[in-house]
This record gives sequence, C-alpha cells and structure tokens, in this order.
Amino acid sequence: QVQLVESGGGLVQAGGSLRLSCAASGRTLSSYSMGWFRQPPGKEREFVAAISWGSAATYRADSVKGRFTISRDNAKNTVYLQMNSLKPEDTAVYYCAASRGTIGTLTSGRDNYWGQGTQVAVSS
Repeated sequence: QVQLVESGGGLVQAGGSLRLSCAASGRTLSSYSMGWFRQPPGKEREFVAAISWGSAATYRADSVKGRFTISRDNAKNTVYLQMNSLKPEDTAVYYCAASRGTIGTLTSGRDNYWGQGTQVAVSS
C-alpha cells in the first residue's frame, strides 16, 4: 500500500511563503507521477501542480505559475511544493497525489493515491 503524508501547512500572511512536503511510504515511488491538488473552502478540488517521476516534466495550474514550484527527491520518496507570494485565494486544504501513470493521468484525479491533506490559510 502507498501512504502519502503531507506536512508544512499553516497560517501565513499574504505575500509570505510556505513549503509543503509529502512523504511516501509503503512503496518506492520513483516511477510515479506526483503532484498537488487543493480544495478551497466551499469549492471543488482543483489541480495545482504535477511532476513526472524523473522530474523532466512539470506542469502547474495557471493560477500558481510564477509563484509555486514543485520538486521531488525520489531517494527520499518525497515531493515538495514551494509556495511564494501567497494570496488569500490560495487558502485551501492541500492534498498530495501520486499516480502510476503520466502527469495527464494524475491531473485527472481518477486513479490516484491521496494524502490526508494539510491546511494552508493565507490572511490579508
């Protein structure tokens, strides 16, 4: 079984930064696409960013381009989301995801492993 555990969430002022981490256990995920989704209060879950198993390909939602960076360390089975210039609209529960398929498969959300989520709150 694959377990994904997020950490690094919290409360931050607008313009600040946070780094989220997602540690995988149970299986090595060196061949998995990994990424992040988020669910703002009262809204549907949305895709944030994804990275291929070899880190050769990354994709970010338009809303976070230029502000968020996704990276991974396969030796540590960990994926990161560096979030800079945070805005109040970034407030959400952030979920780590992993897929044995491509980035396209992961972003669909239909066949992913999921973490439990970590809360990010950005104040004005």
